[in-house]
Amino acid sequence: MLEVLRYIWAFPNTAIGLLFVPVVMVTHGRMQVVDGVLEVWGGCSSSGLRSFPVAGGAAAVTFGHVVFARDRRSLALTRRHERVHVRQCEIWGPAFMPAYLIAALWGLVAGEGAYRGNYFEREAVRHAGG
Repeated sequence: MLEVLRYIWAFPNTAIGLLFVPVVMVTHGRMQVVDGVLEVWGGCSSSGLRSFPVAGGAAAVTFGHVVFARDRRSLALTRRHERVHVRQCEIWGPAFMPAYLIAALWGLVAGEGAYRGNYFEREAVRHAGG
């Protein structure tokens, strides 16, 4: 029952990710489910993540129980890190996205950067490594 509640609580974030899945699939993306998380890679997610507003782009990004990655290798390299974000979405529920954006803004104001200064990213690095 607790497992189901975590999925329901995180669903607003997951729903955002699910909106992008058909677009990635139409552009020859791939997907798989690993440990209850939908992993999507390739297609337009590859170019989209390369243009993310962080240095060098992003290798992967998480929306609830949906993880997008540039390619299968990026998925493998970032899986532990992105799973921390999945757990954060399960804890914060609908408040995760606003909290993440506030943490990014705080990182900018503090002079550490929107990514490196972001509490949620630091926690993911601390619990999963790089």
